[in-house]
Amino acid sequence: MNQPLSNIELFAEVKDLIQSAKHQAAVAVNAELTLLYWQVGKRIAGEVLKGERAEYGQQIIKTLAKQLTQSVGKGWSSQQLRHCLRFAETFPDQEIVSTVWRQLSWSHLKQLVYIDDSLKREFYIIMAMQERWSVRTLAERIDSQLFERTAISKKPDQTISQELQLLRDSGQVNQNLILKDPYVLDFLGLNDSYLEKDLEDAILRELEQFLLELGSGFSFIARQKRLQIDDDDFYIDLLFYNRKLKRLVAIDLKVGRFKAEYKGQMELYLRWLAKHEQEPDENPPLGIILCTGKKHEQIELLELDQSGIHVAEYLTVLPPKAELEQKLHQAVINAKLRLDNKA
Repeated sequence: MNQPLSNIELFAEVKDLIQSAKHQAAVAVNAELTLLYWQVGKRIAGEVLKGERAEYGQQIIKTLAKQLTQSVGKGWSSQQLRHCLRFAETFPDQEIVSTVWRQLSWSHLKQLVYIDDSLKREFYIIMAMQERWSVRTLAERIDSQLFERTAISKKPDQTISQELQLLRDSGQVNQNLILKDPYVLDFLGLNDSYLEKDLEDAILRELEQFLLELGSGFSFIARQKRLQIDDDDFYIDLLFYNRKLKRLVAIDLKVGRFKAEYKGQMELYLRWLAKHEQEPDENPPLGIILCTGKKHEQIELLELDQSGIHVAEYLTVLPPKAELEQKLHQAVINAKLRLDNKA
């Protein structure tokens, strides 16, 4: 004979049933509304194409918004209809739309459709779905220029497309989707003058924020990790593990510009970690050297990528948005030009 449930167990089970039903209902409503918005946008787009002037499209939207508001109530302003139109223009294929609206809300999509670059937009779509970003998190990621700061943005377009497709199809994450340059550390509250220890202490005080900036899958292991080699002691500033990459990540903090001798130091750390800490099912350790500046030709000549070393700048003070956008945009262009010259 089954034992009767306690009041606490009964409450927990019924509460879970209610919350599950609410969630499923919300998902269903979101899907139906998003499909409706796409269909409305598609119909408006077809009507707008009949006109020869841009003013015709604006007049169509203005008139339709007024008629719909009078007939069905609020929620169909001119701005909402423009969102619908943009949605249909950005995703002309309903089959593509159906894969998106199952995981992203209309509030997500309203932000995504105004990203003009298709690869950049695809990056945010896939990352938002894979990482289950809230609307607020998506807005913050876009505002912080995450795509431009991620290593993948410096790759050829074909490589970007292939790696995003791999992530979408299998959930497999490449390090280019996680590593950034620069890292924005304005939350540390550091002044213009500070030592490496000050930087390390500030990171540990704001470890949660630092983990968010590093990206998904990181967990903290140790600070000043001691390596004993022969009769000498060496120390890794910060040691992390990334479960998505399945590899240890050593971070070396520098308060000045990158110097060539940093390579040998990091290679020593990575080889020691591979020998003494790496598990059989893990990938080789990865090194990140954070510095305030670097010279690209030095980085290329040292072939740091082949050693599993990523050199990145960090910003303790966030510059004006327009200045940051321009700097990152130019960095992407320069990186792709260097790739073209190599080819």
